[in-house]
Amino acid sequence: MPELEKVVSTSDFDDWFSLNDTIMGGSSKAVCRASSKGLSVEGVVVEEKGGFVSCKSPIFSPPLNLSRYQGFELKIEGKGRTLKFGVSCKYGILGLKEFFLNKSPGGLRWVAEIDTKRFGTTIIKVPFESLEPTVLAKKISLPIEFKSNSISQFQLLHSKFGRPGELNPGFKPGKISFLLQSISVY
Repeated sequence: MPELEKVVSTSDFDDWFSLNDTIMGGSSKAVCRASSKGLSVEGVVVEEKGGFVSCKSPIFSPPLNLSRYQGFELKIEGKGRTLKFGVSCKYGILGLKEFFLNKSPGGLRWVAEIDTKRFGTTIIKVPFESLEPTVLAKKISLPIEFKSNSISQFQLLHSKFGRPGELNPGFKPGKISFLLQSISVY
């Protein structure tokens, strides 16, 4: 079994920021805070006119080249919530498809649903091949490949939308609190 390499650990969360549904007229509020335990997300999720809270990493410059690896491993204290892990890739301007995906509001994200334990830490592996492309929670039908050699940003959300084009079966509005301890690759 290959050894894990940490991509993001407790000392790397200082520049992460909250992005909530208020950008589209919602009223959910959450704050991201870095600590010695990881990145905590605390707030309130309101389903009407949005229904999500999230934390995003800064844009990686240069993008991360993770092409030697097969996937991510996340350590999360999710308190039984079904979360969504999003990854953005930098696509070169090779044609109309790349222009559309990079310039559309919200841009292209590769996502995976993460079911967490009610108590304790959930350790979950997310193979690159299991990530699904989405723009604004909608499924993308264009043939496009995940670019593990050009990772530009991470996002962790609790949203009423789960897999692309589907509702999150584990969505719970109301007070929310979860902790991202680390993101590794294997």
